[in-house]
Amino acid sequence: MIKSLLPLLLMLTLACNSKAPGSCPAQPGPTPVAATPAKAPDAAPPLPGPVLVPTTKLASDEGMWTFDNFPSEKLKERHGFGPSQEWLDKARLSSVRLAQGCSGSLVSPMGLVMTNHHCAHRCIQELSTPQKDYIADGFLARELKDEVRCQGMEINRLVAITDVTDQMTKATAGLDDQKANEARKAEQSRIEKACAVSEDVRCDVVSLYQGGRFHLYRYERHKDVRLVFAPELAIAFFGGDPDNFMFPRYDLDMTFLRIYKDDKPAQITTYFKWSEKGARDGELTFVSGHPGSTSRGVTASMLAFERDVELPFRLMMLFELRGVLKEFAHRGPEQKRISGHLLFGVENGIKAMRGMHGALLDPDLFGQKVAAEEALKNAVAADPELKKSVGDAWGGIGKAVAHHRGVFKPYQLLERGWYPSPLFRHARALVRAVEELPKADDARLPEYTDAQFPILRQGLISGAPIYDELETTVLGLLFSRIRDELGPDHPFVRKVFGGRNPAEIAAEVVAKTKLKDPKVREALLAGGKAAVDASTDPLIQLVRLMDPESRAARQEYEDQVEAAIKTRLEAIARARFKILGTSVYPDATFTLRLSFGKVQGWEEAGKPVSPFTTLGGAFERHTGSDPFVLPKSWLAAKDKLDLTVPFDFCATNDIIGGNSGSPVFNQAAEIVGLVFDGNLHSLGGDYAYVPANNRMVAVHSRAMIEALRKIYGADRLLTELGQ
Repeated sequence: MIKSLLPLLLMLTLACNSKAPGSCPAQPGPTPVAATPAKAPDAAPPLPGPVLVPTTKLASDEGMWTFDNFPSEKLKERHGFGPSQEWLDKARLSSVRLAQGCSGSLVSPMGLVMTNHHCAHRCIQELSTPQKDYIADGFLARELKDEVRCQGMEINRLVAITDVTDQMTKATAGLDDQKANEARKAEQSRIEKACAVSEDVRCDVVSLYQGGRFHLYRYERHKDVRLVFAPELAIAFFGGDPDNFMFPRYDLDMTFLRIYKDDKPAQITTYFKWSEKGARDGELTFVSGHPGSTSRGVTASMLAFERDVELPFRLMMLFELRGVLKEFAHRGPEQKRISGHLLFGVENGIKAMRGMHGALLDPDLFGQKVAAEEALKNAVAADPELKKSVGDAWGGIGKAVAHHRGVFKPYQLLERGWYPSPLFRHARALVRAVEELPKADDARLPEYTDAQFPILRQGLISGAPIYDELETTVLGLLFSRIRDELGPDHPFVRKVFGGRNPAEIAAEVVAKTKLKDPKVREALLAGGKAAVDASTDPLIQLVRLMDPESRAARQEYEDQVEAAIKTRLEAIARARFKILGTSVYPDATFTLRLSFGKVQGWEEAGKPVSPFTTLGGAFERHTGSDPFVLPKSWLAAKDKLDLTVPFDFCATNDIIGGNSGSPVFNQAAEIVGLVFDGNLHSLGGDYAYVPANNRMVAVHSRAMIEALRKIYGADRLLTELGQ
């Protein structure tokens, strides 16, 4: 279930994947250079050998291509269809990004957005109450007035791409690693500020090809997003964790949201229409979405760090958090309800990261990555000009990675570990905002610049519910991990905890803080540094006590690790460009990409796997025991349904975490499906694409219509979709 997660555990970086490739949200704080999205278990099969020269034809359906460098001509040679610029523009403007992680698409002129249920899971849970659980029972707005706002949710639509490589490159010319890193961030801030002329515009400078190119992406920002329809979790995630990353599948992982402007449905002129027949066997399919991150272009030493340090640490943290959350859920039905979203993401992240780790442990896969790197090194060494410009970039990255091993735990624990606690995130955002906002824009931490802070501010003043018992449990665990990992004699532990039990401190600050009230948070932000400094709120005081060491851990990582790696990756990228040109696609960056493929099964243990499942198959799989329990609404409607209608299907499109909720469409730019997952063989997709059995998994468009009409009676929605 490659989820969108993403938004989930900042430190644990479930970000950008999980259920359907889903998840990479823009998170506050720096992004680890080698961070990758989570995927599922078991090791990936051997990868194809490295290709270091451009080919005249596409060898497979590989690639997450940017819209300004899509290989239309090569696609035409391979599949007989080459998208025009008009076609590409329509696909781009009909695609959207859920800023907190995930993808989506516009499917009506009234701002209707289609995405996955797991992408909207948090909103659905926050709108639920003990009396009305929309996660369990589903949600349908019968009329426009019944559509309910998702607090803190933001949707972005990409409207322009501008190459700013020259500006970014000139800003760092002749500077050492640390100064170049500072100059790079400052120039990025200046470019974004000049672009973001209002809070309705979002601008991001995006590093592509590991710094070989820099593009400015300008988005429309839509902050009023409302829930329109969501099915029951039992069918959205039918089969639960056992079926996650598996195929065949029987999931109706869909949700409809709506963008509002000035308290009315947004008027949209460009959107996807619905296909009459849906996806068909062997049909050419396209996926436009926002894959979170991949590590196909990083160095072997970075991959080794991920294999040996980063993934084992995150898995350990996730396993422990899962145990705590399961115990919490067993306390009662309300505890189960309020912790469902977090546990859902944690379990998905575990399965995903185990898969990533297994892929990196595969000696064939890792050996091929090393061989590809050696081939590139040899090509550089054979060109005197490249040899001079690149120098010992690989060796320099290796040294930075070695330094990273020493600072990894403090950086993760003190700076990046607070996603599971909204309260702590709010407190830190307040403490840092009043310090950062008075500074010159290009001198601030990136998440507090004029271009980026509106995103953080929206979450800070959101009225999303906060649950004391869950906060106490999660924050207590995180505080305890800091003490246990750093040790009781560590200066930070002595200073902050003073010999007290971390869990007791968490319980005390959660019980006494007033930050659960969004009006209190908004007032403190408006009051600025004087108000925050004078605050007696225990959580504010605790964050202020912790922040110097947290900032120091971040600073050391950025100066000694990030700076060195970025500078050298840029040099390697420029060399790769000289050798390959733009015949290759960049690693995923949670920016809009277009992939192509065809509806096709694969061979497993000598037997063919059909690319389709049917509605009838879901009833055959129903056992009456979790997680194979169909909702009562489905059981009651069985006799009305056409059980031969395709339910889910797979295709060869290249996707990864962050693609959750991406539309699947045909040559006519008509919706034929909705991405929500990948199969087990997509596990190595973070590191390479294997065409033989790497498959995207999607909900079939006909299944969505059949369910809306015959199970949910969603006539208003069907009319809007032209059905």
